[in-house]
Amino acid sequence: MTTKLAILATSFILAAAVPIFAHHAYTAEFDTQKPIKMTGVLTKVEWANPHIWVYLDVKDQNGKVVNWGFSASPPGMLQRRGITKSSLKIGEVLTITGHQAKDGSNNASGNVVTFADGRDALIGQDQVLRPTEPVAPNSTTSKK
Repeated sequence: MTTKLAILATSFILAAAVPIFAHHAYTAEFDTQKPIKMTGVLTKVEWANPHIWVYLDVKDQNGKVVNWGFSASPPGMLQRRGITKSSLKIGEVLTITGHQAKDGSNNASGNVVTFADGRDALIGQDQVLRPTEPVAPNSTTSKK
């Protein structure tokens, strides 16, 4: 009986640890040497664990609209900061700062969102509102 209990306890501990190992480091996905600042129209919000995703239509330097995805904090963390599903309205113009994805895709971390009325909200993992002043990447402009 003791052996069965030990095996069951070990199995439970290992099963619980799998999500910890599956989670990635910020720097594994995003390039902290490539801060960005994008302004665009909110097209979609995926409000789900482990991180919400916010999507903006941003005009590139040629005027072409490109959709960018921004990974943000988990829903529970955002709710504790006062950000809810209804805080992000489809069609509104937002500015998001963060770091570009290492794979060169149109994805980035989202750290701070600035609403059209000038309010700033922390949506990322950083614990400070403005850790750096990012710039738009070469392929896009920061203006709509």
